[in-house]
Amino acid sequence: MTTEIEIQVGLKSGMADPEGVNVKKALDLLGFDSVEKVDSVKCYRIIIDKKESDAMKDAEEICKKLLANPVVHEYSISVAK
Repeated sequence: MTTEIEIQVGLKSGMADPEGVNVKKALDLLGFDSVEKVDSVKCYRIIIDKKESDAMKDAEEICKKLLANPVVHEYSISVAK
Protein backbone atom coordinates (compact mmCIF):
# COMPACT_ATOMS: atom_id res chain seq x y z
CA MET A 1 0.00 0.00 0.00
CA THR A 2 1.39 3.41 -0.92
CA THR A 3 0.65 6.70 0.77
CA GLU A 4 1.10 10.12 -0.80
CA ILE A 5 2.38 12.61 1.76
CA GLU A 6 2.46 16.39 1.43
CA ILE A 7 5.09 18.30 3.40
CA GLN A 8 5.15 22.09 3.57
CA VAL A 9 8.30 23.76 4.85
CA GLY A 10 8.46 27.48 5.58
CA LEU A 11 10.39 29.95 7.66
CA LYS A 12 9.47 30.51 11.29
CA SER A 13 7.78 33.76 12.21
CA GLY A 14 10.31 36.57 12.52
CA MET A 15 12.81 35.05 10.09
CA ALA A 16 13.80 37.14 7.07
CA ASP A 17 12.11 35.92 3.87
CA PRO A 18 13.84 37.69 0.97
CA GLU A 19 12.01 35.58 -1.64
CA GLY A 20 8.64 36.54 -0.19
CA VAL A 21 9.65 40.21 -0.01
CA ASN A 22 10.75 40.23 -3.66
CA VAL A 23 7.50 38.61 -4.81
CA LYS A 24 5.56 41.22 -2.80
CA LYS A 25 7.50 44.03 -4.50
CA ALA A 26 6.83 42.53 -7.94
CA LEU A 27 3.13 42.22 -7.16
CA ASP A 28 3.03 45.87 -6.10
CA LEU A 29 4.65 46.88 -9.40
CA LEU A 30 2.06 44.81 -11.28
CA GLY A 31 -0.76 46.65 -9.54
CA PHE A 32 -1.76 44.07 -6.95
CA ASP A 33 -1.90 46.65 -4.17
CA SER A 34 -4.25 44.64 -1.95
CA VAL A 35 -1.60 41.95 -1.28
CA GLU A 36 -0.35 42.66 2.23
CA LYS A 37 2.32 39.99 2.67
CA VAL A 38 3.90 37.04 0.84
CA ASP A 39 5.50 34.10 2.63
CA SER A 40 7.52 31.61 0.62
CA VAL A 41 6.82 27.96 1.40
CA LYS A 42 8.18 24.83 -0.26
CA CYS A 43 5.78 21.97 -0.85
CA TYR A 44 6.97 18.40 -1.30
CA ARG A 45 4.80 15.46 -2.38
CA ILE A 46 6.37 12.16 -1.44
CA ILE A 47 4.97 8.73 -2.22
CA ILE A 48 5.95 6.21 0.43
CA ASP A 49 5.35 2.50 0.02
CA LYS A 50 3.90 2.01 3.50
CA LYS A 51 0.54 2.27 5.22
CA GLU A 52 -0.52 5.76 6.31
CA SER A 53 0.63 5.67 9.94
CA ASP A 54 4.09 4.36 9.05
CA ALA A 55 4.38 6.78 6.12
CA MET A 56 3.63 9.70 8.46
CA LYS A 57 6.41 8.52 10.80
CA ASP A 58 8.84 8.32 7.88
CA ALA A 59 7.80 11.80 6.72
CA GLU A 60 8.54 13.19 10.18
CA GLU A 61 12.04 11.69 10.04
CA ILE A 62 12.53 13.04 6.50
CA CYS A 63 11.76 16.53 7.77
CA LYS A 64 14.06 16.24 10.76
CA LYS A 65 16.96 14.77 8.81
CA LEU A 66 16.75 16.59 5.48
CA LEU A 67 14.00 19.05 4.61
CA ALA A 68 13.81 21.37 7.64
CA ASN A 69 16.33 23.09 9.85
CA PRO A 70 14.58 23.32 13.24
CA VAL A 71 16.31 26.62 14.03
CA VAL A 72 14.73 28.50 11.10
CA HIS A 73 11.98 26.30 9.63
CA GLU A 74 8.58 25.04 10.61
CA TYR A 75 6.81 22.30 8.70
CA SER A 76 3.51 20.52 8.38
CA ILE A 77 2.84 16.99 7.21
CA SER A 78 -0.43 15.69 5.83
CA VAL A 79 -1.76 12.92 3.66
CA ALA A 80 -2.21 14.37 0.17
CA LYS A 81 -5.77 14.55 -1.11
